Amino acid sequence: MESVKGKLIALGGGDDDGLIKLIKSEVCSLASRIEVIATATPEPLDAVDSANAYKDAFKELGCSNVHFMRIDEEHETDTPDNIARIREADVVFFTGGDQVRLASFLNGTELLRIMRQRYRTENIIISGTSAGAAIMSDSMIYDGYGHYSLIKGEMKTTKGCSFIKNVYIDTHFAERGRFGRLAHAVAHDPQYVGIGLSEETGIIIKEGDQVEVFGTGVVTIIDASDVKFSNVREVNENEPIAVENLKMHLLVHGYRYCLREHLFQAIPQEA
Repeated sequence: MESVKGKLIALGGGDDDGLIKLIKSEVCSLASRIEVIATATPEPLDAVDSANAYKDAFKELGCSNVHFMRIDEEHETDTPDNIARIREADVVFFTGGDQVRLASFLNGTELLRIMRQRYRTENIIISGTSAGAAIMSDSMIYDGYGHYSLIKGEMKTTKGCSFIKNVYIDTHFAERGRFGRLAHAVAHDPQYVGIGLSEETGIIIKEGDQVEVFGTGVVTIIDASDVKFSNVREVNENEPIAVENLKMHLLVHGYRYCLREHLFQAIPQEA
């Protein structure tokens, strides 16, 4: 994984006051430009309402330079105005909804290419909740329910937006029983690390490597790098999977997980 200058901030869904406050604390100025993208919400009026609610939430904290970048069936992604605005943005915020819809409007666009480039080379924040968190990696889970997700063929993945690679970020993790589908995903692709975000709990990824927790909940890390046996690729469709030596970590505020080294550690406290 390459070292990057930007930061990823992802929330597992639910109440997002903590996410908004963290973004505000991470920007260098209250005048920093924030672009809200609500494309994950399918209904146009709902998307407008969602974007305006987030604009108001940021403004209540003193952030005065907040904008809604409308991208949907009636509003193209790669307009000159959008390109110019994304080049100036200090924060990009993706709302929740349907992650497949959101990724389909962004993948292959100049807008996303610029966001990725700026994330690698500049101090920009790419942030989101729920679907807006799930799209951050190069591959994302979009289907798989409860114990059925441990049946081959029930867990499905598709292309994400590739701000970071070799990570699966799953949301509403504990609330919707998504351990099985995240475990299945990393067992199928053991070069990936699974990150399960429960509601009102999230992560900030620094330098494209260091995963730290915000919120009061628990982040689940699933690591398949030391798996000794797996039948995931050989077993027939509609049959259960078997995996040996799949590792799990429970990460809370004050600890971090280093993706490159597969290392769990306490965050050193400043004197």
